[in-house]
Amino acid sequence: MSSSIIDSNYYRDMFGTAEMREAFSDEARLQAWIDTEIALAKAQVKLGIIPQGVDVAIEKAGKIESLNIEEMKADFDRVGFPILPFVKQLNKVCDAETARWIHYGATTQDILDTGMVLQIKKGLQIVEDELNAIISATAQLSEKHSKTVMAGRTFQQLAAPITFGYKAGVWLDEMLRHRERLNELKKRVLMGQCAGAVGTFATLGNKGIEVQKLMMFYLKLDAPAITWHTARDSWSEVVNLFAMMSASFAKIANEVAILMRSEVGELSEPFEVGRGASTTLPQKRNPISCEPIIAIAPKMRELASSQLTAMIQEHERGVGQMNIEWMVIPEAFVLMSGSLKHTKFILENLWIGEEMMRENLDLGGGLLMSEAVMMGLAPKVGKAKAHHLVYAAAGKAYEKGMTLKEALMSELEITKELTEGEIDKLIDPINYVGCVEEMIQQVLGKV
Repeated sequence: MSSSIIDSNYYRDMFGTAEMREAFSDEARLQAWIDTEIALAKAQVKLGIIPQGVDVAIEKAGKIESLNIEEMKADFDRVGFPILPFVKQLNKVCDAETARWIHYGATTQDILDTGMVLQIKKGLQIVEDELNAIISATAQLSEKHSKTVMAGRTFQQLAAPITFGYKAGVWLDEMLRHRERLNELKKRVLMGQCAGAVGTFATLGNKGIEVQKLMMFYLKLDAPAITWHTARDSWSEVVNLFAMMSASFAKIANEVAILMRSEVGELSEPFEVGRGASTTLPQKRNPISCEPIIAIAPKMRELASSQLTAMIQEHERGVGQMNIEWMVIPEAFVLMSGSLKHTKFILENLWIGEEMMRENLDLGGGLLMSEAVMMGLAPKVGKAKAHHLVYAAAGKAYEKGMTLKEALMSELEITKELTEGEIDKLIDPINYVGCVEEMIQQVLGKV
């Protein structure tokens, strides 16, 4: 039985992926601990600290299926620390001589932290792969729709024309910055440690640093300059990046959901028969993939806050902060995978309502082209007067139910300066999208 929504057989695929759950499963955690103990033994054998063959014996005997997991769990419930029961099980499956050297010179947190970093490494690769797919899909949208004109909106009101490619380009640039952050943080995060109880290598003497470097070489991790038992900024950086990424995805999902509204109809999630159906309203096509993306973002911010709390530790080992991380890190990765999954699905299959985009530009009689007319008139009469004249014409159009063109053509001070042909050109949205294509190409050049 499972009580958590991310582990629920019914709900879990809504909020995460099987691949990420596997990366942070009990089995993956145990395997990471085993791999860490083997690497420690290999390093110590190489440096002559423990007898030859111990590492081979641990690797041969240390299989998850050989451990008595139920007994290990019972010991954990009694002891309260997870590694002691684990080491006890390793001792049981190894011969007496090998058992003497298991976990030699290490402390619980060394194995826990390094094991978690191995899981984080797998998790970050999943995140990176999904993010790259999202970047590719968004780049295609931006390039394909660089000339697809739609209404730009400010304060949720029609403002001035843009293109959908420009909107997607803004999303894309944000995604590219997230990819930069992800690549940059790896050098700080993919780093294990094995320095003993207070992090001084006292149990290994002057060979401690050498053991750690060699051990991390076997694990394909970096070795730290100094022990980070109570320095948790790197893990906080990961969860805070996830908070930013999930917020970016929620912004996109929110935008898609708003533009899916019946009275707007400019974008839509991919539709399949029955998807997003209402239990009572047969006509509904609800934004069903947007929902979990939007829901995950505030939850991720809570996890980021909790991880920041875990940074505040006393002395050389804190009380309770490790337990916070045990809850935060796996959940953050699983929820991140859910947000990525749904975002990729939407962007790879997004429906673009080009005709509705063009129709909506004419809402209100084309009043959103007022600024374009003002800027066309300004060189002839000055900016201030142009604003005054177009403002009056726009007000007249709004109050009397006229189109913007009709109102402009009824103002002698405007028609004295602009011909009907010039007005037609000024109120055509495609002529007032500025440098969007150039900006789109600049962003695409970064991909």
